[in-house]
Amino acid sequence: MNIKILGALSALALLTACSEKKAETATAQSTGNTVAAPTIAPGSEEDLAKNVGDRVFYAFDKSTLSSDDKGTLDRQAAWLAKYSSVNVQIAGNCDERGTEEYNIALGQRRANAARDYLVAKGTASSRITTISYGKDRPTAMGHDEQAWAQNRNAITSVK
Repeated sequence: MNIKILGALSALALLTACSEKKAETATAQSTGNTVAAPTIAPGSEEDLAKNVGDRVFYAFDKSTLSSDDKGTLDRQAAWLAKYSSVNVQIAGNCDERGTEEYNIALGQRRANAARDYLVAKGTASSRITTISYGKDRPTAMGHDEQAWAQNRNAITSVK
């Protein structure tokens, strides 16, 4: 009998605590007192990814840039001009199809295509390194066209 009473009191205490937290949140929102969201450091990798776009995508077995990709790289070039002390690495990636050797070479062509575009837009080549991971670092799991399309990319990251 005492165990049942203890359990009921514990559940009541838990519910009370939860409802007080909801009331505090509602009061803060209605009075305009909000908790500040974490800020993104300017010139950081998170800034690049969230505010500019850190990757471009390629068609199957291709290393040519589409107009959408060029738009992303234009934004990256402007961001790199703004943060002139930031160096980046561009990693070329492939989907799981093809041999390891072929995909390493294709990934390198993809990384080079993105680098060459940024350099043509005014970014010093000394600020950009490239690497190919071939099919070793998929960003999407799966064995279908949707996953493969996500894995055919070049990802720019802050070094």
